[in-house]
Amino acid sequence: MAVNRRSFLTKAFMAGGALLLTPTYSFFKERLWYEEKHVTISIPFLPNAMNGLRVVHFSDLHAGHFYGEEQLAELVRRINLLQPDVLCFTGDLYDGPIAENDGLTELLAQLKASNGKFAVLGNHDYWDSPKKVTARLQEAGFTVLNNKHAMITKNNSELYIAGLKNVTWDQPDLMDAIKGIPKEACTLLLVHEPDFADRIDDKSSVSLQLSGHSHGGQIRLPGIGALITPPRGSKYVDGLYRLPGGLQVYTNRGIGTSQLPLRLFCRPEITILTLKRKM
Repeated sequence: MAVNRRSFLTKAFMAGGALLLTPTYSFFKERLWYEEKHVTISIPFLPNAMNGLRVVHFSDLHAGHFYGEEQLAELVRRINLLQPDVLCFTGDLYDGPIAENDGLTELLAQLKASNGKFAVLGNHDYWDSPKKVTARLQEAGFTVLNNKHAMITKNNSELYIAGLKNVTWDQPDLMDAIKGIPKEACTLLLVHEPDFADRIDDKSSVSLQLSGHSHGGQIRLPGIGALITPPRGSKYVDGLYRLPGGLQVYTNRGIGTSQLPLRLFCRPEITILTLKRKM
């Protein structure tokens, strides 16, 4: 009986210690422990010249919510080491009020991509001023795609990158964003909220949607997954999804945090997407 009691007390002590240490680990370690996730995506109709294109995708900085210049400087260093061909940011640059001269624009301007930097706004970017966020991204060299598209070219071949206004607080218009893109073309779509994918017509030129918003749940448990997910980010929560009509969706877990400055079994993610032509 004494042995069983001792065993019980030992396990109880270990469980209690784990409960006490988990918030400390989640705040000081995991939320700043970037995962560089390499994913190869096969896309029909991808031009041969774009085969092997490296798209680096990041999302949800939530600057101001326990995320500032020091953390962003490390992120910029890591992304530049990856030497992206294309850099995509899918929203939530800020988490609340926008500070003047916070140094973030200068750091974002240091990001390099040989074929351009593209961005859309997230729902948190509307809490203060979407115009200010747009201006700061543009000052940093990003093309902000508010229901618009851009084209990159390589060896006389084209790849289109479209972006939507925020789904939660604005009026996203896919038809407006892809207007003028040939139907047989290959288009990447940036939209903050991943569940927008269910509203994309199979006949559109969109082959791959890149999103953030969900944070992957931010707090996950083994065998259970995300404990809480946000509206419009509860279906396509984390990673790559292939929809029946052929559309593929990639949801990045984001860099920063919101509500609680914690991450558990859900590291902040820098995604390195290598595009391959599907034969």
